[in-house]
Amino acid sequence: MADGYVWGRGALDMKGGVAMMLAAFLRAKAEGLVPPGDVVLVLVSDEERGGNLGSEYLVENHAYLFDGIRYAIGEFGGCTFYVGRKRFYPIMVAEKQPCLIEASVLGQGGYFTLAIRGGTMAKLGWTLQQLDRHRTPLHITSVARQSIKAMADALPFPSNLIIRQLLTPKLSGGVLRLLGAKGEVFEPMLHNTVKATVISGADNITVLPERISLTLTCLLLPGYSPDDMISELREILGDDIEFKVTTPYGKAPAEPDMGLFDTLGKILHEADPDGIPLPLLLPAPTDGRFFSQLGIQTYGFLPMNLPRDFNFWQTVHAANERIPVEALTFGADAIYKVLQRFGIKGNSII
Repeated sequence: MADGYVWGRGALDMKGGVAMMLAAFLRAKAEGLVPPGDVVLVLVSDEERGGNLGSEYLVENHAYLFDGIRYAIGEFGGCTFYVGRKRFYPIMVAEKQPCLIEASVLGQGGYFTLAIRGGTMAKLGWTLQQLDRHRTPLHITSVARQSIKAMADALPFPSNLIIRQLLTPKLSGGVLRLLGAKGEVFEPMLHNTVKATVISGADNITVLPERISLTLTCLLLPGYSPDDMISELREILGDDIEFKVTTPYGKAPAEPDMGLFDTLGKILHEADPDGIPLPLLLPAPTDGRFFSQLGIQTYGFLPMNLPRDFNFWQTVHAANERIPVEALTFGADAIYKVLQRFGIKGNSII
């Protein structure tokens, strides 16, 4: 601990969040809190590696532990996000789903002395350029609409007008270009995204490969499937590429259960009267996608009142990862209030 921060790899993601949850859990026990329903604390270790040995294993082999549970809280959400002079607290209510697709580029192969033009390497270069230059089609999900509208309603002119145009199909692309780096926050909320991550072909430097396989790491919006993603890729890359889905995929619910959202928003507003809670479509997957298979709605709710000059996404996983001590206290207090108020018949989960 130094200069008002706790420093260390994982301080933001996810040791700080675990500390908040555990502090709230132990405080409830120490103070004799009788919550409206049972509370289950689940800590797993492999979310960053896909969650297969943690949350997925629990859901597939020990689902009885979560009988009757309707709501969960986890990462990410409740962190301050500044636009102009306004301070927002996005609460994750939906998340994008991961999907790996193998794209195979085919062409003439042979010995490296051959004067081959337009072979697989050339086609690979063209494919990568196309993926870099083109966005997949715009999709305005209900969560993205709610989030952008809530933000626009809170902003003054002309910022409100600009943000609202993200929801207009003919103008959305131009607005993203106008926003520049700031548009990087919004683009993944409005598009299925794809990134080339692994390339494999011949393993001999004297051979021109007939096939080069490209692993595409895709993140799909709620309600969309790998088949939808492949259709969008064909619009960009044409029909000469072979596509194959290489990972199991569980389609996420198109609509989230918003039953606990108002409670979470009120807790944040009480802690920071100038803060504005809004729903968030997280452009990344969490372990919540596994619990959704049991009908559990996960909210990203690890509240952190971060300074205006603190860039959350550039600090996570970085060499200077850190979290303000005040943010840890802020989050632990907020989560404790959730235990007091979640107020549904049956059980809940943290």
